[in-house]
This record gives sequence, structure tokens and C-alpha cells, in this order.
Amino acid sequence: METITTAALPGITEDVLRRFDVSGPRYTSYPTADRFVEAFSVEQYRQALNQRAQGGVVGGGAPLSLYIHVPFCESVCYYCACNKVITKHHDRAAEYLEVLIQEMDLTMAELGRAQALSQLHFGGGSPTFLSDEELTQLMDAIKQRFRLAPGAEISIEVDPRTVTSDRLKHLRSLGFNRLSFGVQDFDPEVQKAVHRIQSYEMVEALMQDARALGFESTNVDLIYGLPQQTPESFQRTIQQVATLRPDRIALYGYAHLPTRFKPQRRIDATQLPVAASKLTMLSTALSGFVGLGYAYIGMDHFALPNDSLAVAKRQGRLHRNFQGYSTQPDCDLIGLGVSAIGRVGATYSQNAKTLPEYYDAIRQGQLPIQRGLALNRDDLVRRAMIMALMCQGRVEFESIEVAHLIRVRDYFRSELELLTSMQDTGLVVVEPEAIQVTPLGWYFVRAVAMVFDRYLQADRTRAQFSRII
Repeated sequence: METITTAALPGITEDVLRRFDVSGPRYTSYPTADRFVEAFSVEQYRQALNQRAQGGVVGGGAPLSLYIHVPFCESVCYYCACNKVITKHHDRAAEYLEVLIQEMDLTMAELGRAQALSQLHFGGGSPTFLSDEELTQLMDAIKQRFRLAPGAEISIEVDPRTVTSDRLKHLRSLGFNRLSFGVQDFDPEVQKAVHRIQSYEMVEALMQDARALGFESTNVDLIYGLPQQTPESFQRTIQQVATLRPDRIALYGYAHLPTRFKPQRRIDATQLPVAASKLTMLSTALSGFVGLGYAYIGMDHFALPNDSLAVAKRQGRLHRNFQGYSTQPDCDLIGLGVSAIGRVGATYSQNAKTLPEYYDAIRQGQLPIQRGLALNRDDLVRRAMIMALMCQGRVEFESIEVAHLIRVRDYFRSELELLTSMQDTGLVVVEPEAIQVTPLGWYFVRAVAMVFDRYLQADRTRAQFSRII
């Protein structure tokens, strides 16, 4: 392993890196999606929707978030771990939209119409694979079945290679107020190695158009740890992104899991940077973006101080869902489309992962739920602990105890003992009635959260996750 020499990483030694740079979940949910089971039935999902509609235990008046998954992409990016369908045949989108709207109607039959949406997100794949007319059709279908709340966040993931200024204008006219641009890296050699060529100038022009059109927030996605990346090349990308001045930046560590994700088998593993180089890239990004005035939201997000994400972090209102950090309250999420994941009340659910299975279920008049999980009391307590760590970097014992009728020091006696070594290393401070993640600990916040994950007691279960750094 390379020696860490970066001055911006006080406290991080080779020993700390070796001990805490482990494989682990990103905790967009707890329990994590790998714990979903096929024994979870369509009927259980229907019951959760019905309870919400009736204002039962899941809280019918609570805010609602809607996620739409559009799986199509014209070309494959080798790093991608998303559920996608690679095709240049745009006529396939028409059939998908028809079935997607049928799924919406099946859901409305259980949930009831005119539910208020505080958040709407189009993801993929590449949602901008859809034509302007298809995007209009889909948005009209949503507006006919849901009610967009005042100030709702309406966002879409954008592949810069598939949009123009006119397309952005059309998205704005449909009501989208937030854009997320997939950039990953601007270095030509890195782009070539991951099969995603797009120039800085292209993205710069689109960012300028987005501002002129009045989009409230723009996000740029970056990935460190890609093939051919070096700390020096990634620093150049950071500088280029800084000149774009997006409102938000999402910075992800590349997870090389070729046995799980077929496109990654096209990546030459010998070209991947080692852990020490990845840590240097992360440190450079952290110090660089914070030095340029961005607030560090959490393990993978930055935002300008006046952005709603940064405001939510300062006010202690930050949450985390299947799309990452969110300003929205801890709300129900309806997932529509192939492989889409949702959360209603104390249940998680996921749709069929292949188009044939997805189409077949809906054409038979069935919700396409393939697996999921009904959370038990222990899951709910641990979720509260993990999300507090991931979002605020602090757990106040009293709030957990009042909400779940437990004594934290009794319930988590063994976990608090495990935190002793992390406290000795300087990652956390265990106070009499709270746990505080230190600035150093933010590098390894996933490792801190993993202490409270009941499903990760055996090391053998971690191999399927990405490494923390």
C-alpha cells in the first residue's frame, strides 16, 4: 500500500486506512436492499398503500415522494451499476411508457388519487432518452393522478450528450426545477477508459443555459477511483467543475464489482487507482470544494451555502433516501418503473428487474413487486441510529429513546463497546448521552454506521458492497 503523505489528511495513517477502508453499504436505506426477500408479497405492499390512503399507521397525511425509473441508454458506461437497457431503438420507449402509466393506475387504485407530491425525481438509465413528446406525455399522466405541492422539488437526471438548449427549455416548461448532470470526470483518457466521451465545453454551455432558464438547482455527479485516474488528473477535473459552480456536487467512490455488474468487466482492473490514491483524490476534492465555499453535506455531497440541501444540514433537517441525501422529511416514496424501489410506512419494496417480468405482471393487472421487506422493531431502531449518523453525524440518545421506548446504552451495549476503538482512533466521541462523528470520522462514516447494522455481523456478507474509500 502507498504511503499517505497528504497534509490535508491529519490523523489518517496507513494503519487507520487498513482498519477502516472496508467494504460496506452506502445506507440509502436500512436494512439495505440486499436484505430484501422474495417472500415479501404484492399483498403486503397493497396493505401498506391502503393504510396510507386511510390515514392509518403509515400516516396518510405525510409527504409523498415519487421516483420514476427510465432504464434506457443509447450506449453503455463501463462503470455503471444501474439497472439499464442499452438500445438505440427509441421506439422501445413508447411501449415502456404505456406500461408505466398502467402501473401508475394500479398504484392509484390502492393509494387514491390527488396525493400531494413534495418531491418528484426521474432517474435511470437516462430519462432524457425519452423524446420531448414522451416526457410531456409522462408528466401529464403524473399531474392527472397526483397533485404537485407548492414548492415541490421536481428533478431529472440528464446525460449531457442527449440534451440541447431547446431540450432544457422544454424540461423547464414541464415544471422541472432541478437538474443533475452526469459528468464523472473531464479527463479524456479517463472518459475513453469508461466509454463516456463528453467535453467540458458541452457541459459548460448546458450549465449556462440552465441558469438562464431559471432552474433552481443544478447538480454535477463525479466519480473518483475510475481507471486511468490519478490524483493530478482528478484535481484538474475538480478545478473545471469549480468553474462551472453547480449548486450541488455529488462525489462517489467507484465500486469495482465486475462479478455483479457485467459492464464493469470491460474495465482493466490494472488501470484502477490504489486505495491511497483514491483517498488523496477524496481529500483533494473535500479541501478543494470546501475551500471554494461549498458546504460538506456528508460522505458524498457538497452544496453552496444558500442551497436547500446546505440549509437543511445546518438546521438538522437532512434526510437520506434511495436517491441519497434529501431535504424532504422522512417521507413515503413510491417507486414506478422496472427495478424501482419504494418505501411505504415500515415496508420497502422493489419492482421486477427485467422488462419482460415487469411487463408481464402489469399486463396481468398485478403490481410488479418482486421482493421487499417488512421492517421489524429492531430494524426501525437501528435505522434511526444509522440515519442520524449518516445525516447529522450525531445521535442524541434521548430522541431515540423517546421515539422507540428503549435505553440506548442497554439496547446497544455491545455496539457502544465496539465504538471504543473508533473513539481511540479519533473517528467518534462517545458522550454520556450522544455519539458525535469527528471531522476525521466523516471519511469513514459508513464504517461507524456499520457498527449498528445487525445484518453485517459476519465479514463474509460484506464482499458484495463497495469499499468505503
